[in-house]
Amino acid sequence: MLSRRSPKRSMDSKNNGKWYPVLVMVAVHFVFATINVLLKKVIVDGLNHLVFITYRLTVATIFLAPVAFFFERKSQPKLTYSILFFLFVNAILGASLTQYLFLLGLQYTSATFTCAFLNMVPVITFFISLPFGLESVKIKSNAGKAKVIGTIVCLGGGMLLTLYKGMPLFNHHSHLQLETTTATASIHTQSITRLSSLLATRKARWASGSLSLIAGTVLWSSWFLVQSNIGKRYPFQYSSTAIMMFFGAIQSFALSLSVDRDLSSWILKGKLEVFSILYAGIVGSGFCFVGMSWCVKKRGPVFSAAFSPLVQMIAAVFDIPFLHEPLHLGSLVGSAIVVAGLYILLWGKNKEMQNSGVEKGDPQLQDPEAHPTAVNCGSKDPPTAEC
Repeated sequence: MLSRRSPKRSMDSKNNGKWYPVLVMVAVHFVFATINVLLKKVIVDGLNHLVFITYRLTVATIFLAPVAFFFERKSQPKLTYSILFFLFVNAILGASLTQYLFLLGLQYTSATFTCAFLNMVPVITFFISLPFGLESVKIKSNAGKAKVIGTIVCLGGGMLLTLYKGMPLFNHHSHLQLETTTATASIHTQSITRLSSLLATRKARWASGSLSLIAGTVLWSSWFLVQSNIGKRYPFQYSSTAIMMFFGAIQSFALSLSVDRDLSSWILKGKLEVFSILYAGIVGSGFCFVGMSWCVKKRGPVFSAAFSPLVQMIAAVFDIPFLHEPLHLGSLVGSAIVVAGLYILLWGKNKEMQNSGVEKGDPQLQDPEAHPTAVNCGSKDPPTAEC
């Protein structure tokens, strides 16, 4: 007897599976946003950048090593020198140097402005993916045109973020006075010359912070591509992340000794610094990097990088009321332009994936009703194509 099996249950499970990478990336970037806000506070209070990075990566290594041993000890392939080399490079791109550049930019600018640069990560990742064949552009198709237009719009918004600061949208004179008072003992007694010098210093620090963020953004975009290669050759998220964090801790420690050999900077002061390091190490560098590695393996580098704008949006929710950072017009308009271009780019990529799936006969992209399955209803054996 022939009967048509309803595809509803199988399609629902497939659709639910498609949402897992999305939910993971949203959770990851929520954590990254809260870490950025915490770091702005502890760095302003005097915590050394490289000391924080070294402690963070060390905590992540100690946390992930037993987890990797417990879950992946029986299924690991041979760890070759080539894989170790890529993990070492990945530690530079995603752990040690990149984090230092972002923390430097965070100190010299603001948490919201730092997160805004993350909006350019999907576009830069897309550009870098082209010569390696990880992405392609069919300019005659609507999907190809959307990808090109989205890329141009994102770059325009990124340039606006970099070159135009604009007027503050909220009144933060009290916060500015607090910073100025701390630097010069009293704002009411300082001279006009001293105030002009302070403002010039703030502009110079903002420019230096912007350059650090640009370099960090390029390196962070490159991490997604290298991680994509590692995921294919060594598909064990816990082990690869633990090894990467170990290399990153060594790199940041060596960089710290070359920059500043003051041992007193390694002494943590206060519960907030300890909490920030543990939270950033276990949750940020531990769970989040494992989650991102899994998403890169499942959906590719551009998809995983596409969620970066969420960090800036979530950070702004905490940044403005708690840290009293001013939100400038240039940051708001530039971020809006970047987000608009980003989702034009993502629409084009999604359309391209659908077209590619139909051309290859992907059953997930076809009408399930057009392919009924005949089952043997009178047998206890597993369903077969014939009665």
